[in-house]
Amino acid sequence: MEAAAAIFAVISALVVAFVVIAVIRAVRAVKRGVDRTVTQARRTVEDTRLKARRYGLPGPAGEVAELRLSLRTSMRATQEVLRAGARDDASLTESLALFERLSAHGRELDEDLRKLEDEPDKDRITACLPELRERTEHITHSADSLRWAAQDRARRFGAEDLDALSEQIRMEAGALRHWEEASENGGSGAAGAGPAGASGPGEGRDGARAALEGGKDRWRPGYSWEKAVRRRENTA
Repeated sequence: MEAAAAIFAVISALVVAFVVIAVIRAVRAVKRGVDRTVTQARRTVEDTRLKARRYGLPGPAGEVAELRLSLRTSMRATQEVLRAGARDDASLTESLALFERLSAHGRELDEDLRKLEDEPDKDRITACLPELRERTEHITHSADSLRWAAQDRARRFGAEDLDALSEQIRMEAGALRHWEEASENGGSGAAGAGPAGASGPGEGRDGARAALEGGKDRWRPGYSWEKAVRRRENTA
């Protein structure tokens, strides 16, 4: 009795542990989903605000917003391409590591540009713009280079895979049409034997009948057309 109670207690503890683990995983999954939604919403709001400032504010303030928007768009696009490609291509792991290092410089530049948006002195904004513009172009060019290289690599591998697949399909189609090769070989033999051999009509019919009867053995059992032929032969 005590052994049964101990076993029941152990089973109950295991069930409770599994339930707790499942609940924790579900809560974490929900939290990750909420965090992604909140991050995406903030990103959308910030991009919308930058677009409004770029078109609504003339002069240096609008250019600062344009630099931030260009930086954020390039970095986000490159990140999505590299992360998606790294799941199928291990060679992009090093590229993704380089991009993470580049992202640190991008975040630092984005913070400098954000602080410059609140700068009331337009002369200072104008003085800082050349250096910030150069940094933005440098970072976005590096990000674009990584993204374009990853895209070209994916297209190249896709084209090579398609070529190999097309060749395999061509060979499979030829194998499925095996009777065409047999007909070509048989036709060439008959054409060569025609002028030399003086076979009569009866011998030609006998040869054709023998070829058909010999061809029956090549049919695989179980096909619908073979069953139909056998039914006709049985009723004849």
